[in-house]
Amino acid sequence: MSYRKLAGLLLLAPVLGVVLAACGSSGPATAPPSASVPPSTSAPPSTPAASAAAQVKANWEKFFNAKTPAAERVKLLQNGPEFASVIQAQAGSSLASAATAKVTKVQVTGPHQAKVTYSIMVSRQPALSNQTGIAVWQDGTWKVGAASFCGLLKLENGGKTAGLPAACHAGTS
Repeated sequence: MSYRKLAGLLLLAPVLGVVLAACGSSGPATAPPSASVPPSTSAPPSTPAASAAAQVKANWEKFFNAKTPAAERVKLLQNGPEFASVIQAQAGSSLASAATAKVTKVQVTGPHQAKVTYSIMVSRQPALSNQTGIAVWQDGTWKVGAASFCGLLKLENGGKTAGLPAACHAGTS
């Protein structure tokens, strides 16, 4: 399956909150995550790194789960309201119901950011393996990083940023 078709499948899927964090992949078709993460609007988590990693994993997988309602996925994405229309538009795809994300590693890299290694599964089979994305601490929650989401949107769009949400042009991708 080509990366473009796979990304199209995933983006049509509520799985990645309809878009996954493919930005920063170990594969050739993705771009690295943004080096800068805007300051959080809440105090950093006071939980140990292991607990933070568990929260990142749970929220990341929930974001990419087709059974998670679009409104909840918006809450699990950094600056989610800026992407609500994209997430909502993709939520109805029948192809999306077969896609999920499986997090294999989380490395907390600071009080507001973590590196996530994950695979996108389609019908329980790896479709994009060992991808690297970011999670950010925002508003008291570990969320899928907007840079990662924008990276997948860009992948689906043939590597172009034209036509992507404005947030993908504002230094988050």
